[in-house]
Amino acid sequence: MNGTYVEIDGRPALHFERSLPHSAERVWRAITDPAEIRHWFPAAVEYEQRVGAPMSFRFDDPDAPPTEGKVTELDPPRLFAFDWGGEQLRFELEPAGDGCRLLFTHFLSERIQAARDAAGWETCLTELDRLLAGEAAEAPGIGVTPEWRALYDKYVAAGLPSGAEVPGSD
Repeated sequence: MNGTYVEIDGRPALHFERSLPHSAERVWRAITDPAEIRHWFPAAVEYEQRVGAPMSFRFDDPDAPPTEGKVTELDPPRLFAFDWGGEQLRFELEPAGDGCRLLFTHFLSERIQAARDAAGWETCLTELDRLLAGEAAEAPGIGVTPEWRALYDKYVAAGLPSGAEVPGSD
């Protein structure tokens, strides 16, 4: 577990940091190329790499409606930020030795999403690690899996705000 709940300028957010043994350019491709994003992000993403470009997010689950967004910041290979259905996601890369450090921040709509979304992002970032290592990586769905549930329970136990609806847990 490496997600933390923070408030930035009064806004609830999740923050993740990962030291990666890969160049910033390699990680940049993995976090910005739609063909690579598909292996670790919970939705297929379509967009042009330019500030202001519209983005579309499509899920494999037919019950999950597509969402829209917009590229808000782009500074290759250092910064990629976008709006996803009204929430802000920010990926920053910093050189670190022979690799780089990934700083990922998700600005939440509501603080009660923190434990739920932290478990989801932890799952996604694990798949990103696999992709970068050259292993088979599979984008997680939006439903509850035993792995996600274990992470969610750990985040709740660690005190992250919870109470948001959990998809697929009827």
